[in-house]
Amino acid sequence: MLQLFIVYTYASVAKLYPDWLDSSVIELMMKTKKDYIIVGNLLQKKWLHYILSYGGILFDGLIVPLLLFKPTRKYAFIISIFFHLFNSFIFQIGIFPYLSLAFALFFFQPKTIQKLFLKKKPFYNAEAVIVPPLKAPLILVFSIYFIVQIGLPLRHHFIEDNVLWTEEGHRLSWRMMLRVKGGYTSYSVENKETGKRFSIKMKDYLSSKQVRTASTKPDIIWQFSQRLKQKFKDEGQDIAVYVNCKVSVNGKPYRTLINPEVDIANVEWHAFKHSAWILPSKQE
Repeated sequence: MLQLFIVYTYASVAKLYPDWLDSSVIELMMKTKKDYIIVGNLLQKKWLHYILSYGGILFDGLIVPLLLFKPTRKYAFIISIFFHLFNSFIFQIGIFPYLSLAFALFFFQPKTIQKLFLKKKPFYNAEAVIVPPLKAPLILVFSIYFIVQIGLPLRHHFIEDNVLWTEEGHRLSWRMMLRVKGGYTSYSVENKETGKRFSIKMKDYLSSKQVRTASTKPDIIWQFSQRLKQKFKDEGQDIAVYVNCKVSVNGKPYRTLINPEVDIANVEWHAFKHSAWILPSKQE
């Protein structure tokens, strides 16, 4: 329950920024869904964009308290089913919606779950369960775990620039479905011995989904550069990798994300501080 509270609370708070509040993010997302059968045209309505924008904030912020409160638990669960199935159908975001629905079972009494889903199974009450004498160690372990869970999503506040642009501190922060990011990127490899430089065809190394990711996300750009470095090293070549990357966030003008003069294959990635080769979000 506490884990879900952390996830949903951070997801709700993260949506409190201008591009989400004016529904422009949802509008951009829905433009790619206009060809959907039956619902495509409906998804283009501005009034629906506002409902989805503010509904997302309210759902994430209130769903755990409503599940904890017995009079609203059943209704909150029904709303959860609609919310998560909508996200699964519209956005195809993998297992997360179904995992969240499965976790909702923890908010119901064991006897209720047994009656609904396990009628043929015997019910074990609290007196029949043997609890190992590990209370103190378990409290310590879970305390450390939840301190990490609460602390990690805050780290981007201590890293230079906007996390929407740099994505430093984005992962493990529950910043889900928050922005629309597009870009076009090219990779150049330079042989350090000969000075010869040539372009890399990303599709020769990556799937279509990986190409999109390696075009807009700095940490993945860095990882792909490391992969290229290792590949050419295995072939006996010492190389540098240069990236020309233009990115747009939430429909804003395209700007250069990565310093094209920096050899990305030979710099370090810092998980808890800013990397200078990621250019500022505000550029002249």
